[in-house]
Amino acid sequence: MNVLGLHVFAIAPEWNVAQIEPQMERLKSLGVGLLEIPLLRPDEIDIGGTRELAERHDVELICSLGLPRSLDVVERPDEALTFLGTAMEATRAIGGTALAGVTYGTIGKTTGRAPTTREIDGICSYLERAGRQAASHGLRLGVEPCNRYETHLLNRGADAVAVIERTGADNIFVHLDTYHMNIEEESFEAGFRAAAPYLGYVHVSEANRGVPGRGTVDWAKVMKAMADIGYGGPVALESMNHVHEDIAGGLAVWRPVAENPDDVIAVGLPFLRREAKKAGLTLGRA
Repeated sequence: MNVLGLHVFAIAPEWNVAQIEPQMERLKSLGVGLLEIPLLRPDEIDIGGTRELAERHDVELICSLGLPRSLDVVERPDEALTFLGTAMEATRAIGGTALAGVTYGTIGKTTGRAPTTREIDGICSYLERAGRQAASHGLRLGVEPCNRYETHLLNRGADAVAVIERTGADNIFVHLDTYHMNIEEESFEAGFRAAAPYLGYVHVSEANRGVPGRGTVDWAKVMKAMADIGYGGPVALESMNHVHEDIAGGLAVWRPVAENPDDVIAVGLPFLRREAKKAGLTLGRA
């Protein structure tokens, strides 16, 4: 069984225990067993309240982020690692097991050119150190390739695999996202196959970031691709249904992604579970 996760942006613009708590029983009834918390400001998260919520509702937690625009892992890796360390401390304190996302760069920051050898070398050196840092906190570290409009650094599953293999770290994994894959990969099959040896987390996101099944993503092929490689890790719905202003610009979210925001949950989650079942996967509770 693959744990069914939900990125908080599907239901709220940021992590707020008081806002999330009233929605938990409904989410659990829809099969959600994991919540992804965006660490926009890691030092402000309610550690105690978050941990209690997770324990009370028996849900797993994973954290994610994109580095602030002011940081540069190539030119000033120590600053980036200090920020990442704060995020790791928060992740571990709430009982999370991994920190994923664009851990190697800033969402929406590009040079307009292909990554240079110096940039890739710098990312590899930085991730090698970040992997050791994560291990010291008992955490795994995810690397999410994103589309060419959000980063020029890592765009495909194969790109993430290449840098992970250079680090030699056994606690760094590939974090794939169907929204980005739909733009960058030759096919979902090829993308999942390339990432398979290191795949540890998957975002399932519609082509318009809205309601799964109402866009152009071929969900039958997505689910079959995961089934074919025997992927057994978490699968989390990510929708920019509610997105914090700190990150909206980098994501280019200019308008509502769903006419009825509630459909993202009420329609999207059951749809994903049905599509998974057709491919032989059990997504969430049976």
